Amino acid sequence: MNTRKALITLGLVLAAAFMVPVAQADEFDQATKLTFNQSFQIPGRTLPAGTYLFVRADTSTGQPNLIRILNSDRSMLYATVSTIPTSRAKRTDKTALTFGEQDPSQPKAILTWFYPGRETGHEFVYPKQEQRDLARGRQETVVGD
Repeated sequence: MNTRKALITLGLVLAAAFMVPVAQADEFDQATKLTFNQSFQIPGRTLPAGTYLFVRADTSTGQPNLIRILNSDRSMLYATVSTIPTSRAKRTDKTALTFGEQDPSQPKAILTWFYPGRETGHEFVYPKQEQRDLARGRQETVVGD
């Protein structure tokens, strides 16, 4: 009887140990579900209003600054975009996006994305001329609910 209890306890401990890395997976890949009520730009593409999943790509590829943008159930990849690390003065416990406007007739472009609780985020890399136009235009930071 004691052997059986010991085996059950050991099994539960092992099961819990295997669950810990799974719980940290979203933290590692920074998976964030974002809903947009209007179209928006990312480098090389405009996406319509909707719900998207922003995920840090697998860093084992040697390119830790790639962000994948997928539909909310991960069944469709819309884009893989390059970013560079950027920082902010104050971290928040919510997702923060900075949008730039280069022309009022164009959708706003995502400039930066910060995962909740992080001071370091992702600055989207645009072609040089677009980057200059976005830097000169109006910028707005939106912090999630």
